[in-house]
Amino acid sequence: MIQDISPSRLYNSYQNCTPRDTDYILFFNEDGKLLTKIENGIVTFPKYTEVCETVYLFSVDNERYFMEAYKTDHSENGYEYRSVRELRDSCSGKELFAAFTAYHLWKWYNDNRFCGKCGGNLTFDDKERALNCCQCGNKIYPRINPAVIVGVVNGDKILITRYKRGYAHNALVAGFTEIGETLEQTVEREVMEETGIKVKSIRYYKSQPWGMAQDILIGFFCDTDGECDIHMDENELKYAEWVSREDIVLQPNNLSLTNEMMKVFKERLI
Repeated sequence: MIQDISPSRLYNSYQNCTPRDTDYILFFNEDGKLLTKIENGIVTFPKYTEVCETVYLFSVDNERYFMEAYKTDHSENGYEYRSVRELRDSCSGKELFAAFTAYHLWKWYNDNRFCGKCGGNLTFDDKERALNCCQCGNKIYPRINPAVIVGVVNGDKILITRYKRGYAHNALVAGFTEIGETLEQTVEREVMEETGIKVKSIRYYKSQPWGMAQDILIGFFCDTDGECDIHMDENELKYAEWVSREDIVLQPNNLSLTNEMMKVFKERLI
């Protein structure tokens, strides 16, 4: 999966520091596209140059990543702005994980420029990953959205879906946790809403950070409970079918938790 970068490691503790010449500076445009170069399927980023202001993001091993704090029309020879979805379809490695994680932080910073309580300007906290309101003292921390990925099992078949919009390849039932729900209740509700199937024996599989949508994905397998006829939500899905192990068509890369769950079921590893 995208976060499996061993022996490399992500260090996400906040540091109040300034960049060095060897550090990476990530430039996002107003659409959230990242200034990158792609060489042999590996993403590269610009090294430090004089910019107005930067904020430290994280380190991968001994490589430090900063973000330009305020958007400018930055350009550099050989680099162009690409969306994280474009990068996902053409790259891999620790640099791609860095791009996903940086996008998550950029999205949070970009969406929180003004205080939600009083409308005042927000400033960077110098001790932790937070934003402070200079007028009312409100402090804002990054948000992570929990979402479930569900492998619904019916004997030797699994429920395969395709979204009506967006990602075009095979997927599993998925959805965000609502206020007041447990993760298990989210599994039950999302499967029922999208396919009309009642489930039981809900069991945790694995989780995955997914910066593209500011998510933490939590994977579960479960069994059908009673009726197995599918009543698909046509507003959410364009495809939902029971598929035998040998007939499962996997996604074109190994980045997602969804694909790994389909793969372990296909290969009888679970």
